[in-house]
Amino acid sequence: MKLTILGCSGSIPGSATPASGYLVESGGVRILLDLGNGTLGTLQRFADPFAPDALLLSHLHPDHCADFGALTVLRRYHPDPPHSPGERRLSVFGPEEAPDRLAALYAPSAAERAATDLSDVFEFRPVPETPVRIGPFEITAFPMEHICPSWGFRVAAEGRVLAYTGDTGPCGRLAELAADVDVLLSEASWQDSPDRPDGLHLSGRQAAEVAEDGSVGRLLLTHLQPWADSAAILAEARASTSAPVELVSAAETYEV
Repeated sequence: MKLTILGCSGSIPGSATPASGYLVESGGVRILLDLGNGTLGTLQRFADPFAPDALLLSHLHPDHCADFGALTVLRRYHPDPPHSPGERRLSVFGPEEAPDRLAALYAPSAAERAATDLSDVFEFRPVPETPVRIGPFEITAFPMEHICPSWGFRVAAEGRVLAYTGDTGPCGRLAELAADVDVLLSEASWQDSPDRPDGLHLSGRQAAEVAEDGSVGRLLLTHLQPWADSAAILAEARASTSAPVELVSAAETYEV
């Protein structure tokens, strides 16, 4: 199983990296985990943007879904697609409001928004309550603790397991998400501090504690905000777990 970082900046794109988005590949099948600002550009460096078999949205903040508008333009108006986007609609798993919210992202006016239906090129599905299979992948969703409905995803294939937290503060379901995974791709938006708000994000220390408690094989830190001290976040994470810890970078590829 291969993981490619399309973008890893938290809250907004950074000067050298798009926001959150990840490409996961196994056995010729590709899935996307989030598609934040700028990630569609990076995707084109690694795969035909028509190639992914599914998109899973952890939640609907722009830094995790904003390039859906650009993807809609591509799928509707590319002059020479490799296959009919209408006949092979892309499966999109997301929160209940996703079809309406993403139509509003795409439509340029209130009048057009009222008439916009993106189901011509997308097949919208709710975040699955039970494990779902996409080719070789078995994907399990876990509700996380954020300021809007948000999920983490546990992705298994080839006898390996990747867990992705999406955006979350500390919560009980993180333990289930991360238990015994080979790679934990965890947000670590800021340095640890007692005055951080609850139910929003993880610090480097908190992400590392999840990894340590879950006997994670490797911890990859993502979603660092552009104004954060990334070296300090990495240091506090490494001090809190025996697992190897890295900061991810846009356009880097990892074997899970």
